[in-house]
Amino acid sequence: MAQKKEIGFKTLIELLIISTRLGLTSFGGPVAHLGYFHQEYVRKRKWMDESSYADLVALAQFLPGPASSQVGIGIGVMRAGVIGGIVSFIGFTLPSVIALIVFALLVQTFDAGDAGWIHGLKIVAVVVVAHAILGMAKNLTPDVKRKTIALAALMGTLLWQTAFTQVGVILLAAMAGYMLYKNHDNVDQVKMNFPISKRFASVCLTIFFGLLILLPIVREMTAYNWVAMFDSFYRAGSLVFGGGHVVLPLLEREFVPAGWVSEEAFLAGYGAAQAVPGPLFTFAAYLGAVINGWQGGLLATAAIFLPAFLLILGALPFWDALRRHDKVRGALMGVNAAVVGILISAFYHPIFTSSILSAVDFAFAALLFTMLVYYKWAPWIIVLTGAIGGMILSFIF
Repeated sequence: MAQKKEIGFKTLIELLIISTRLGLTSFGGPVAHLGYFHQEYVRKRKWMDESSYADLVALAQFLPGPASSQVGIGIGVMRAGVIGGIVSFIGFTLPSVIALIVFALLVQTFDAGDAGWIHGLKIVAVVVVAHAILGMAKNLTPDVKRKTIALAALMGTLLWQTAFTQVGVILLAAMAGYMLYKNHDNVDQVKMNFPISKRFASVCLTIFFGLLILLPIVREMTAYNWVAMFDSFYRAGSLVFGGGHVVLPLLEREFVPAGWVSEEAFLAGYGAAQAVPGPLFTFAAYLGAVINGWQGGLLATAAIFLPAFLLILGALPFWDALRRHDKVRGALMGVNAAVVGILISAFYHPIFTSSILSAVDFAFAALLFTMLVYYKWAPWIIVLTGAIGGMILSFIF
């Protein structure tokens, strides 16, 4: 029994170290984060196979909230239970939370948006996402039918960029996959190990919907500042599809007109959020700190990420049972192909269009890609080279 506990503790420490390193180096937004996760957890450590990872990504894309954080939580749960999910979340999220709270308290007038090293890190994100897409496309779109589904998903999400487009594309891809692959042989299907009971999952889903309904009522009844903050951030994390950039207009509408945060302070925080690694949802930590100090920053972080926790924990046990059913598996084959198309769409816009602004940028991206893929240098070296190279290029050109 003691040995079992020791192994569990070692697993948690390993998970904390790896997720913290990702939290310190994962620049570029949710799609780039999925690329970093794929490189670390699938390619390097082989904690899960390509298909299981794609299924987890598809679930996170389907649920509201920060997709990359939900994938990270899911991987932590698979590795070490609910505590592993919490540890994985803390490691990946805490670095940017601390940085943004400090920024809110000390340097609200600092503008990092045009810094050379930031631009270099954006180019790193291009490289990481391109590498991830190539690997996933090879495994998840091996035939013409799935390549066609990926193409349709790419065109749909690129041409109709709304908050619900991704959900619609995934549903259509599931229908297409069901029709095309409902009799597909699943002998290679790998069981995902999510040590969560369906009863616990049901409790999580009940809490999620209960808070969504009750918090606005309690807010009106108490008129208490902290309750109002928690309600606003919780709803933002509950009702937003499409990642961190989509949540920003909702947060602005919640806090700027009400006078909690000035327009200038909001935009300054947005620039800082672009400069730090980790999930963009940690922008809530900045807003909370501006409103109510570091305590407000921690409360806002907990409130905006709580829905992601409750939803992913509530969905995982049912998701694993469904994905192993023959006909459902056919639908998921279509969904996995669509995820490749969605990633390519997000790779072009906003990652490529906001990062590769000249021939010099493209040449630098090609150099970093070669270092990562062919020279097989460690990702942290690529990140450091990108930051330094970005500063040098900003002085030369």
